[in-house]
Amino acid sequence: MDRVCAILDLLQQSVDGITLNTVVEATGMPKSSAYRYLWTLEQHRYVERDEETGLCRLGLGFLGMQSRHLELLREAARPWLEQLRDEFGETSNLGVLDSDRIIYVDIIESRRGVRLAAARGDRDPVHSTALGKAITAHLTEDRVRGLLARSGMPPRTAATITTVDQYLAELEGVRTLGYAVDNLENEVDGRCVAVPLLGTSVPAAISLSAPAARFPAKDVGRAAKALLDIATRIVSRPRASDTNDAA
Repeated sequence: MDRVCAILDLLQQSVDGITLNTVVEATGMPKSSAYRYLWTLEQHRYVERDEETGLCRLGLGFLGMQSRHLELLREAARPWLEQLRDEFGETSNLGVLDSDRIIYVDIIESRRGVRLAAARGDRDPVHSTALGKAITAHLTEDRVRGLLARSGMPPRTAATITTVDQYLAELEGVRTLGYAVDNLENEVDGRCVAVPLLGTSVPAAISLSAPAARFPAKDVGRAAKALLDIATRIVSRPRASDTNDAA
């Protein structure tokens, strides 16, 4: 238990993540032991490991909605999500990948009486949501297949993608365009467009969602352009008010 707590303390103190060697140097435990502890924590979602860099960060399974990384991300994203809501009059969302589901970390609801909005903490499948597609498009194919195998691909509507091959082909399009679309796939009357937040400490994305009648397919490109611009600003950490003041 002392060793596990020592590793978790290191993770809590770091924003960018720690390596296996960092654990070995800080705790003095053998490298093989440090690896086993990290691997076990990762399996239980207490640790999130970046497959490209090998950096380990606190996972959502341990700290959930109170994670320092999520709070930092929410703080950076909220003013931009509010600006997005005000510009389009529709609901904006911040979501992250938690195990094989998308969890809504923050939601800025449309002020309109009829709106498309989840609740903070709600979980949705990756295969039927724009947030899910935006995030999984930047994971390895093996990891995506593993997520889909665990969660299944049940039809949420008649338009839901329900086969792995079709989903992987969809992700190719997401990578090409830079954004993902839920076209009546998660809700029969809902449309959503999302873009990933690349370079953040957790797999995350932002989206704009609305009733399909008020958010026609022809408006997706304009919304995607705004989301892509905002995603860049969120990752670089300026606040919306700073930009408005400068203007």
